[in-house]
Amino acid sequence: MQTTSHLLMIRPVDFKFNQQTAGNNKFQQDAVDADVQSKAVEEFDGLVVSLRENQVDVTVIDDTIQPETPDSIFPNNWVSFHESGAVILYPMFSQNRRQERRQDILEQLNQRFVVENILDLSNYEERDSFLEGTGSLVLDRVAKLAYACRSVRTNEVVIEEFCNRTGYKAILFDAVDGTGFHIYHTNVMMCIAEQFAVICLDAVPDALQKQLIKDSLMETDKEIIEISIDQMNHFAGNMLQVINKSGDHLLVMSEQALFSLSKKQIERLNRYNKIVTAPIYTIEKHGGGSARCMLAEIHLNTR
Repeated sequence: MQTTSHLLMIRPVDFKFNQQTAGNNKFQQDAVDADVQSKAVEEFDGLVVSLRENQVDVTVIDDTIQPETPDSIFPNNWVSFHESGAVILYPMFSQNRRQERRQDILEQLNQRFVVENILDLSNYEERDSFLEGTGSLVLDRVAKLAYACRSVRTNEVVIEEFCNRTGYKAILFDAVDGTGFHIYHTNVMMCIAEQFAVICLDAVPDALQKQLIKDSLMETDKEIIEISIDQMNHFAGNMLQVINKSGDHLLVMSEQALFSLSKKQIERLNRYNKIVTAPIYTIEKHGGGSARCMLAEIHLNTR
């Protein structure tokens, strides 16, 4: 299935601007704000409440003070969970983000979900080759396609290893922001749902690559809903479709992302799912990621 009703979220204890990631994440802003951690926790808890009120099953695990992991609120970068029972661990670009991989989290999840095997790709860090989970990879889980825009955090060699081990086929392309800077994660410009795809095609400068993406989406019967670079900069590409316990489809995004969309775009999205949103401006500003980045989908079978 493309969607799941089970999500993992990590509640931050020391959220702040991460100097180690800022060089290639242009969505981050190094601003002097008071009480960043307390504001981030309030926003985090608000998103959890919104999800649970809509009958989504959310497993919340608290981060730890040590080691220092300011980006732990974005767990989808270090781990992904699959219907086969596989848990995949990924090589991370920054040193402090590598500390987010926690065995105790996997052990806690294993009490409720069936883990058949763990595929650990983190050894690629020794070769300075990185692939940051479902930030780097936007997965069509049904068609077994992995969309990925190349960046220092999204390496072709590791993608090839991922595909060889999982049976996915890679759709590779280059994507840049309005200044020509490479986009660090594919999931800030693209979202794959069951029947549609939200994507910033304006961020793909190469005409052949752009056509490759469009052809692939059309071949898999996805309605293409385009967003602009300005909307992408407001995290409108950073969405995730989930289902709730009643089988209803929901599209999770931030309040900022929702406010950037046109009435027509919202109408098109509402044909397929209810929009679930929350204000997470502090997290977006200092972390450079949005709602989708905060959600690690658990596609494992329950015990």
